[in-house]
Amino acid sequence: MKVALVHDYLNEFGGAERVLLAISEIYPNAPIYTIYAKKDSPAVKQMGNVTIKESWFSYLPFAHKIISPLRFLIPLIWSSFNFKSYDLVITSASWAVTKGMRGAKREICYLHSPPRYLYGYDTSRNWQGKWFSGAIKAYALVVNHFMRIYDFKQAQKVSYFIANSQNVAKRIEKFYRRTDYKVIYPPVDVSKFKHKPIISHKSDYYLTGGRMTAAKNFDLIIKACKKIRVNLKIFGTGVEEKNLKKLSKKHPPADSKVEFLGNISDSDLINYYKNARAFIVAQKDEDFGITPIEAAAACCPTIAYRGGGYLESVIENKTGIFFDELTVDSLVKAIERLNRTTIKPSVLVSHARKFSKERFQKEFIKFINSNA
Repeated sequence: MKVALVHDYLNEFGGAERVLLAISEIYPNAPIYTIYAKKDSPAVKQMGNVTIKESWFSYLPFAHKIISPLRFLIPLIWSSFNFKSYDLVITSASWAVTKGMRGAKREICYLHSPPRYLYGYDTSRNWQGKWFSGAIKAYALVVNHFMRIYDFKQAQKVSYFIANSQNVAKRIEKFYRRTDYKVIYPPVDVSKFKHKPIISHKSDYYLTGGRMTAAKNFDLIIKACKKIRVNLKIFGTGVEEKNLKKLSKKHPPADSKVEFLGNISDSDLINYYKNARAFIVAQKDEDFGITPIEAAAACCPTIAYRGGGYLESVIENKTGIFFDELTVDSLVKAIERLNRTTIKPSVLVSHARKFSKERFQKEFIKFINSNA
């Protein structure tokens, strides 16, 4: 088959991009079509020698910064590509309504989530308190209305959906009225994690990280760690990085150190996981939550908000601890409770292996062969 891959955009290298890379390894000759690919970005570097085909939008100045306010151009962007020469189009869809490709004979959509900004879920930026927030909300109300119509229409053109979790599968039914889907959990390359020797004595810090967006509630994690006077390390970058750094400096007490690691290599990330007392995640409506699986592969338990995809990626009292409210006090209590809970390294590793890249690729190939 002649296959094409389509992805929102290539910038940071997060969970969605790891899925794209795993699919690209199955189809190494398939080009990747995208809105833009930021040069020298982690995502572009990870894709190696794969052919990347950018849209006309990528030639605009500061394309990566203006795509969000100009989201009404997304229908024009995707329609500028024609996929009639391909036997199969595989879309990796989240933010940019990356589905229903023009000319596609057969399209299978791996859905990370319907666009969060269209359906009332927390998004990357927090405009609360900004003097122009009212104007932004009014603008978004108008644009998003038409984008929801467009998103639903494009979803009906998809041959089959693959959901990254049961949580997202429910959204497919709710927002797209589709039941023809398969759940295939995203991959974790557990082979990178050397499980021996297992570190029995952890360092004195907690770890969090990923794309620095408002939805992930890193501000809550910083405040909780400050309150309980424990050290915190944060990996990754994103639109909220500057605000979080300001918060970490002005929020007392000073004897709790918050360190921003930036973008780090996989080997460094593994070492941070292995040495951390726990990995903390606090997104309200996480689509799946792949980082707790990475943490488990490195024998690091997770403290997670009880909701969304975390209910599928964390096993309470076996691979981590849940907290029930998105408040500082609730998270503090969970940190204290984890210190009284015995988490077995063997259980963590066994849990992580269920989400291996080999498992993902095997399930994905089987689904494609049955439905393409």
